[in-house]
Amino acid sequence: MKNIQLPYLDDFLLNLQTNNRSEETIYNYERDLKVFENFLNEINVDFEKIDKKTILNYKAYLTSRDRKTPKEQAGKKKLASFSINRMLSAFRSYLKFLINMDYKIPIPPNAIELVKTEKKHPRVGEFEEIIKLIESPSQFEKNKIVALRNRTMLEVLFSTGVRISELLNIKITDIDKTGRIFIKGKGKKERFVYLTPRAQKHIKNYLEVRGKTESPYLFIPYRGRNIHIKDKKISPNYLEEKVKRYRELLGLNIPISAHGIRHAFATYLAESGASPVAIQILLGHESLDTTTR
Repeated sequence: MKNIQLPYLDDFLLNLQTNNRSEETIYNYERDLKVFENFLNEINVDFEKIDKKTILNYKAYLTSRDRKTPKEQAGKKKLASFSINRMLSAFRSYLKFLINMDYKIPIPPNAIELVKTEKKHPRVGEFEEIIKLIESPSQFEKNKIVALRNRTMLEVLFSTGVRISELLNIKITDIDKTGRIFIKGKGKKERFVYLTPRAQKHIKNYLEVRGKTESPYLFIPYRGRNIHIKDKKISPNYLEEKVKRYRELLGLNIPISAHGIRHAFATYLAESGASPVAIQILLGHESLDTTTR
């Protein structure tokens, strides 16, 4: 059997790299496109002969346990709809790249429709548990300054939807008096996000007890190896571990992480009627494909 490969895949990945996409993002695109490549080999269809029926069969392939992973292993469980949409979106982006490079494509990107996502219930219960999680540092941290700092971090995460890395890189000078925060995001993209009055209140209270330091960063450590570093700041691992611990202490039913709070922000906006474009801008996504994944 011939070895069918996606043409110019290495060029596509190189393009992602030159556009300052993270190593993780590039790896995810490559992994998802390799799944599609495996599918083409299984059905013995060349890239040039892909049509709408091929895409329909690919969707069915992704929902089955017979699909092959990038490492040629059988899928262990059925993929969720958001995972299927992520893979379809990756192929869309690949096709758009080919168009931009004036290469021939067998099917237009807009012909690849995403699948309907599952509705999760109950949303109200989930929202209440997220609020409990955000408020939990006040309950579980013995050190009052640490409690206020961690509570403020979670308040800012939920009120703005910033990435963890963006949150921890916020400098005091990035915040203006109107409640806007200047964010330098992935790929050196810049944007403003907006604090809720509740988050503004917690930042104000935290700054009053934060203490004087040479570090320009808003959130600083009070213990550990980084405490004597001039530009000290909180590490992503610290925040992830804290959220995990708070969730366990609260006995929450939702498996939410620090990064999951960002998704909760996007879900809350969507269910409140915000447009996908507005959510895309606030999250700092480069395209709507990423927002709708």
